[in-house]
Amino acid sequence: MSQTQIAYYICSILCFIPAIICHEVMHGYAAYRLGDPTAKNAGRLSLNPIKHIDPFGTIILPLILMVMNGPIFGYAKPVPYNPSYFKNKRRGDLIVGLAGPLANLLLAFLGAIVAWILYPAAQSGLLANTFFNYFYLLFLPYFTLINLYLMFFNLLPVPPLDGSSIFAFILPERFLPKYYQIEHYAMPVLLIILFVLPYICNVDIIGVYLNFAAGGFANLIFPFTVVGS
Repeated sequence: MSQTQIAYYICSILCFIPAIICHEVMHGYAAYRLGDPTAKNAGRLSLNPIKHIDPFGTIILPLILMVMNGPIFGYAKPVPYNPSYFKNKRRGDLIVGLAGPLANLLLAFLGAIVAWILYPAAQSGLLANTFFNYFYLLFLPYFTLINLYLMFFNLLPVPPLDGSSIFAFILPERFLPKYYQIEHYAMPVLLIILFVLPYICNVDIIGVYLNFAAGGFANLIFPFTVVGS
């Protein structure tokens, strides 16, 4: 394994762990601010990674992707919340649902801001330093990208993703009972969209959407091109 590959894997792990943890913590914090103590009582408002580990999503899946030379990606254990604590359940669900993607958006902006602050140093020749080179050209872009990928992916209006809270919010109330029934069977639908649909259509629609949305947004806020066209 080359030095560049080792640096890539280290940067990937250091990027995706805070991205998924902050995403879940913000769900719990939003619920807590709305009067729901469920996440707090479960110890899930902590930034300690151990509190949020999902055996498959946080450990096994990233390792599989690493062995397959794919991008390191995963997810944390979903934070529990109880909408019965909310004064307005539909609005509370929406706020909690959007809190996670918002956390990723803020982290993406943080990565871009640091890149802009260090841009004069990079232009002055500091990129010749190996550590700075990896940090500036590898870590910061990937940190921003992985947060944007998480944000745009979770905003898809497909249960159990966060975007489904938007769909539930605008849906007429008479349709909600049926919608919540369908939501129980949403995971197989999501898996079909992610893994079966690309083979049927011969186009990875989700991948195209994510590359366009996350890559385009990253290029917009960064001082240099992050994703080529």
